[in-house]
Amino acid sequence: MSKQNQKSEKLDFIREIIAGDLQSGKHETVITRFPPEPNGYLHIGHAKSICFNFGIAHENSTTGARCHLRFDDTNPEKEDTEYVDSIKEDVNWLGFQWDDHLYFASDYFDFFYECAQHLIKEGKAYIDSQTIEEMRATRGDVNNPGTESPYRDRTVEENLDLFARMKAGEFEEGAMVLRAKIGVTSSNMNMRDPVLYRIMKAAHHRTGTDWNVYPMYDFAHPLEDALEHITHSLCTLEFENHRPLYNWVIEHCPVPAQPRQIEFSRLNLSYTVMSKRKLLQLVNEGLVTGWDDPRLPTISGMRRRGYQPAAIRNFCHRVGITKFNSITDMSILEAEVRNELNANVERRMAVLDPLKVVITNWPSAEHQEQVEVPNNPTNKESGNRKVNLSKELWIEHDDFMEDPPNKFFRLGVGRSVRLRGGYIITCTGFKKNEAGQVDEVLCEFIPDTIGQDAPEGVKCRAAIHWVDAATAIGAEIRLYDRLFSEENPDSAEAGFLSCLNTNSLETISHAKLEASLQSAKPGEVYQFERVGYFCADSIDHTADQPVFNRTVALKDSWAKAKK
Repeated sequence: MSKQNQKSEKLDFIREIIAGDLQSGKHETVITRFPPEPNGYLHIGHAKSICFNFGIAHENSTTGARCHLRFDDTNPEKEDTEYVDSIKEDVNWLGFQWDDHLYFASDYFDFFYECAQHLIKEGKAYIDSQTIEEMRATRGDVNNPGTESPYRDRTVEENLDLFARMKAGEFEEGAMVLRAKIGVTSSNMNMRDPVLYRIMKAAHHRTGTDWNVYPMYDFAHPLEDALEHITHSLCTLEFENHRPLYNWVIEHCPVPAQPRQIEFSRLNLSYTVMSKRKLLQLVNEGLVTGWDDPRLPTISGMRRRGYQPAAIRNFCHRVGITKFNSITDMSILEAEVRNELNANVERRMAVLDPLKVVITNWPSAEHQEQVEVPNNPTNKESGNRKVNLSKELWIEHDDFMEDPPNKFFRLGVGRSVRLRGGYIITCTGFKKNEAGQVDEVLCEFIPDTIGQDAPEGVKCRAAIHWVDAATAIGAEIRLYDRLFSEENPDSAEAGFLSCLNTNSLETISHAKLEASLQSAKPGEVYQFERVGYFCADSIDHTADQPVFNRTVALKDSWAKAKK
């Protein structure tokens, strides 16, 4: 199980509650759970919950604490084994293991049904045959109380009979539901005789067509927690108004334990959306390439983009646990990604917008040398690598200007720069193509300047990256940016799709890479010096046709643009 890299000096309010429960003897240990619905891929908001629930269990491991991975699969119309598999992969990739504690709500269908029968026998539930429209009309609203269903006083025997026939598949979907008999005047709409069971004639991904009735989430969830002896059911603030119903179910059903629900703020990230429904819409409408599109806030998308699990864990720890909803700036996540990659990944040289340099005083076209450059200057143990150097090189177009201003310290006629790890070169001229564009820069190298200062009379105030033309490999580079141009797409008057960033993906097909990147494996991340961090695409990258995704820029370009 993963360890948190940092420890808070002060416990958050939930950890304080848990510490108090253990100290008082209310609980001998802590059992938490991460309970996703397998109806979509997990996103960064789920990562916060994963790190929190599994983290608490790890922090209290000396008491035998544990965290369950449980799939709340009670809605067969939206669930799929694809989502189950992806969720398992994401949790494991983040660094957490559930050991023997993998559960499914569908394992408890018989128990749910028995609890529903118990409520009917106790006069706490009834079968309502109203239509959906009639139920909606009699439910009332926040300003007006509801009115009782005309079927509310059915006898226990009639309710049991109808419920059994619902289960047997005698009735069509929508014909009737099982409702709790709580009251219809509560100011909390969730407590106005809520629906506990509905008819659904859809095949379930695990139970097939065994069932024709399925429990509502608010009924099944507390029963799952109780059956698994969860001590602290930690969920986000949107479930705060559901807690009275959670407690009502626990109180009136024959359960073996009484878990406590505690709410905390969900994670909202700027320049993206976190709703599964909206993410699914982006996928289904082809606005992204799939759930693992590197522009999405999904864990699979971030993994494909090159984010490291430690960076996500550190980000979730940094955001913390509070009771106040807010929007966290994307730059905070990106900063954690940079910190992690800067310390751990190797450097390579890559030119995204190539411009040829010809060293006119090079001994010959066939002559080749090798220079040494560090793999990672922040980690001396990573050592050095040798890079080929010959007569022709590729540099970035931006590193040359025909008529440079005074403060431009890179190449221009009469100006000198150092090749990263190599010689100092001086520009002597350039050539243009038929379109009048510079397509070749002529330079001379200064011997004996590798690792040495510039000779007297030569001004050299910059070093540039480069790639040897004789050994360079071609590659496709995908420059990913934020998917939305607005900080809070959910608040856009014209809808979240109205502020899609049309420049969220730029594809470069003619990049030139250092020869050593020929051996890059899918998923490997490097820093392209002076350019950014890039990941070999986990799906499209091959040795013959390299494809690299930009993980994150070296600096926060959005902050600079905003300023």
